[in-house]
Amino acid sequence: MTEANYNQEVGRRLRAIRRQKGLSLQDVEEMSRFEFKASVLGAYERGERSLSVPRLFRLAAVYGVPPEQLLPGADRPVAVEWRSGGITIDLEKVEHAESTTASIIERFLRAIQLMRQDFNGKVLTIRRSDLQVLAGLIEETPEGVGGLLAELGLADSGGN
Repeated sequence: MTEANYNQEVGRRLRAIRRQKGLSLQDVEEMSRFEFKASVLGAYERGERSLSVPRLFRLAAVYGVPPEQLLPGADRPVAVEWRSGGITIDLEKVEHAESTTASIIERFLRAIQLMRQDFNGKVLTIRRSDLQVLAGLIEETPEGVGGLLAELGLADSGGN
């Protein structure tokens, strides 16, 4: 892959993650306290400028994603579609919940975000198959996960 092609691939990743988060170039400029100017971000996204490693790490921190998610990769998991029968969890509430169970749930949800490349940062829907895994992690029945999530204030009890 040539440098120009690599810059374009990085730019596609940057744009995809920014859009998943619902941010404009100006929003990122403000969030970064003007470290990343909208015009420079646009040039990165178009592949017209190379992004240094230190700036890549700082931009990943602004977006709240692991730095490797900003890089192209052939082995990157493909985002998967949502299926009916899941439970939608408020990720912002999970971040502020203070219990061992909430901590386990938060780590599990971050893993799902990485697998799906879903970094919108607001809500995440977990599927029935995810519920089975989560139930095992928190030592609950799959049927009881929805109630526990509602009890913790993380999801609507009518979800599963």
